Amino acid sequence: MRKYLYIYKSEVMTNLQYIVDILVGFISYCIIIFIFLNLWNYIYSDPSELINGYNMNQMIWYVTITEILWMSISGRKLCRKICNDVRSGNIAYNINKPYNYVEYSLFNHLGVVTIRFVCVFVLGIAMGIIFLRSIPSLNVLQIAGFLLTCLLATVINILLIVAIGLISFFIEDANPFYWLYSKLILVVGTIFPVEFFPGVIQPIIKASPIYVVSYGPARLFVNFETSQFINVIVAQIIYLIISFSICHFIYSKGVKRLNVNGG
Repeated sequence: MRKYLYIYKSEVMTNLQYIVDILVGFISYCIIIFIFLNLWNYIYSDPSELINGYNMNQMIWYVTITEILWMSISGRKLCRKICNDVRSGNIAYNINKPYNYVEYSLFNHLGVVTIRFVCVFVLGIAMGIIFLRSIPSLNVLQIAGFLLTCLLATVINILLIVAIGLISFFIEDANPFYWLYSKLILVVGTIFPVEFFPGVIQPIIKASPIYVVSYGPARLFVNFETSQFINVIVAQIIYLIISFSICHFIYSKGVKRLNVNGG
């Protein structure tokens, strides 16, 4: 475990050298939040009006949190790196290293996400307070619970992207699969809460990764409930085990494929 923490620490220190470049990259985040702020201001004739259980402030905070989780993940970069490692054969050099490629990819990318998350989180909260002049009232334990779900959501998201990238062992390019995954999370899990979708498909969405990587943490931030927190944590633990197992299964099959082909 110590070696993976060292990998994480090294990546954090590396990204601290480019903090200005990272902040400049979040201009698009500010534009997105500004657009949604005006959109929901237009939709809600009265800020206190409830639409599917959300008032205007809650909706804007929901989008703010889901965008924070999405913008900080930098999934395209991770998927492209894994695909390139597989296609170029660089992954063969990692097989005999004293670490597992799945865990290496996870902790290495967590170092990238940590800096991005802190920056965009501070930026997003500041924008929300400036425009809305309010913030959901959470006590210390609720904030800790919310941040825990954000951490688990990030880890699960990274593992799912790693699994997608590792599909390159068996197909020429896994990037189109990431594109589909990213658009699913962005369109269904970021812009609107689950409650805004037809009742028929709500159970499907709640059983999908959207519930644990996007909806769950954001829902807790705008309206923290202990029962909801327990549901989200349990679902995240299940998804964590499943995604971790899938990554190792695909990786082990891919390594065997390399060995059989003399890679």
